[in-house]
Amino acid sequence: RSSAASDVYKRQFYYNPSPYHILSFLRYYTVFLQFNSMYISNICYIIKQKKKRGILMIFKLGNSIKKADYHKTKLACYMGFITQAIAANFAPLLFLKFHSDYHISLGNIALISTFFFFTQLLVDLFCAKFVDHIGYRVCIVTSEIFSALGLLGLAFLPDFLPDPFIGIICSVIVYAIGSGLIEVLCSPIIEACPFENKEATMSLLHSFYCWGAVGTILISSLFFLIFGIDNWKWLAVIWAIIPAVNTYNFMTCPIEPLVDNGSGMGIKNLFSRPFFWVAICLMICSGASELAMAQWASAYAEAALGLSKALGDLAGPCMFAVTMGISRIIFGKYGEQLDLMKFMSGSGILCVVCYLLAALSSSPIIGLIGCIACGFSVGIMWPGTISISSKTFPTGGTAMFSLLAMAGDLGGSIGPGIVGRITQNAGNNIRIGMGFGLIFPVILLFMLFLLYRKKSTQPQISKH
Repeated sequence: RSSAASDVYKRQFYYNPSPYHILSFLRYYTVFLQFNSMYISNICYIIKQKKKRGILMIFKLGNSIKKADYHKTKLACYMGFITQAIAANFAPLLFLKFHSDYHISLGNIALISTFFFFTQLLVDLFCAKFVDHIGYRVCIVTSEIFSALGLLGLAFLPDFLPDPFIGIICSVIVYAIGSGLIEVLCSPIIEACPFENKEATMSLLHSFYCWGAVGTILISSLFFLIFGIDNWKWLAVIWAIIPAVNTYNFMTCPIEPLVDNGSGMGIKNLFSRPFFWVAICLMICSGASELAMAQWASAYAEAALGLSKALGDLAGPCMFAVTMGISRIIFGKYGEQLDLMKFMSGSGILCVVCYLLAALSSSPIIGLIGCIACGFSVGIMWPGTISISSKTFPTGGTAMFSLLAMAGDLGGSIGPGIVGRITQNAGNNIRIGMGFGLIFPVILLFMLFLLYRKKSTQPQISKH
């Protein structure tokens, strides 16, 4: 109907231009813009050509944002996850440098990571309540600006402030705000785009955090090797270029709302659904299983490969991140042929086996194999749970993504702490710590079983 009306107006306007027809033409398209569900953003050009009987004006209006345009959105989200990986992995490479140059105690050095993850948890809560009202574009652009400013602050604030530790903490908090916003917002932005296979696209998106982490570690190490670690401030400035450039990407790419303002399921409504509680528990156990094993990746690499502590700290986390990224890329590439629940269930079984290898084997080589394979097993859990929850709660909105991210961060905080404390109390026996940590993948596997049962019996929830 709208196409036919458009043709009538354009024919009248073309053959008999008059002020009345101009106003009618503009009035029609104003109403059309208000009620079209898609953003009509592409008025391509206005050609004015003078002729003897008047002025010919050709308005070429795109029907909607072309599907190819969303590739810019996808690229911006990929770079967003790389930014998050830089924020999470760059500062830990400098902990010993901070300790020696600024005379910061090791106890305070440990607080840097605490401030980072605690800030992300607060941002997760903020997003659940306010992002739908503020708007996705404003918040995601803000995330990139904060990430860039935080990395720049890390290079300059420790020398400008009287206490270098305060300068470091302020910078970490600033880019942690950006990192937390990225973590919450990139997933629903991709979910709202009209891609054909959302599950595979979501898995591929999350793989860029893994590759970002590997790239941050390797490129930073190579930079320190060539130019010396004393020039780390220049590298911080270089890393800040990525979120700075991505700010423009998010300002110009098409971003669709996941749900209409005010129409999403609220926090209370989400927690009233048993299925959502299962998804929350799965995210907690996924984060705990991932980071409880990852914290010992360097120790296994040192023992199994005979590496120094410095090389082990690089090789262990890199190998863990690589296998985790491979898992996400496999599903991202072949997601159309793979069943997500079966892939997650198989990964859950593999995760239990990996923890058994780490807990029961006295061989460092076997422990390293278990550690590396564990990265593969936990890779699909986070994006997979998000995809299943998005299908089950189409109107979950930002609150759903925020709460799931907060659950994953919570698990990633408590899991390593529990396993580390058990290991320390057992005389630094990693096997006993891993044996106790086995509880996380076991619960994860049980949650997957419940998720499968509920998913097969519970229909999608489209109303709130």
